[in-house]
Amino acid sequence: MSLPTAPEISTSISSLEVQSADNVVVLDDVIVRYRIPRERFRTFKEFMIRRMKGQVQYVDLLALNHVGLQVKKGEVFGLIGANGAGKTTLLRLVARVMRPTHGRVIVRGRVAPLLAMGAGFHPELTGRENVYLNGTLLGYTRHQIDELFDQIIDFAELRESIEAPIRTYSSGMLARLGFSVATAQMPDILIVDEVLSVGDIAFQEKCNARIRDFREKGATILLVSHDMGNIKRMCSRAAWLSHGEIIQVGSAEDVVKQFEGYMGI
Repeated sequence: MSLPTAPEISTSISSLEVQSADNVVVLDDVIVRYRIPRERFRTFKEFMIRRMKGQVQYVDLLALNHVGLQVKKGEVFGLIGANGAGKTTLLRLVARVMRPTHGRVIVRGRVAPLLAMGAGFHPELTGRENVYLNGTLLGYTRHQIDELFDQIIDFAELRESIEAPIRTYSSGMLARLGFSVATAQMPDILIVDEVLSVGDIAFQEKCNARIRDFREKGATILLVSHDMGNIKRMCSRAAWLSHGEIIQVGSAEDVVKQFEGYMGI
């Protein structure tokens, strides 16, 4: 089944839309291109030798292709699409951990990214040490972390394990600690990329309750999920991405309906 014919979506954002304080995230004609070697190398040494000899051939992979998008202050915005559609790349741009090959990405406010389980943690450090490390990477001062520490470990339900090395933690424990540190204070923009799918149901609901609280207090939330029910419950608007391009932007209900129809769900 071919992709539906979507209405013309502008990839270039006007100066008025860029300057509008209502738009806290703006992607203006964004392209992200990865250059990857055409063949696999067994070792890094082999790759470097071939590269110095000019024997490495590359192919270009377009992760995002002329994407234009605006997210307004205080809205919960969903991103849906199959694996490899470009959702995580888009979130990395908003989190400022990478730059586009072409175009502009404008983000207004403090961002708390939950992009990958255990991101920003060091496996040999204890949970306590990683709270300070991860908190610093998120922009907290040591004094702020001192004040928030008990709240962080109690929310994560890890008081008994906080002195153990992170490498001994389960995937659920990592997700709980990462979410707790990132959301210890309400950010201007919260980015959640499927991390809530890890862990027990009770903790997932605890995280969802905190996200709802942030939403009610006016935080902007970008949510990637393969759970279409969660997208419809949590999000006011959504965008459907496929092969790096936006197929549809609109109400979460409408976008999910079109996506599920295309996927035969």
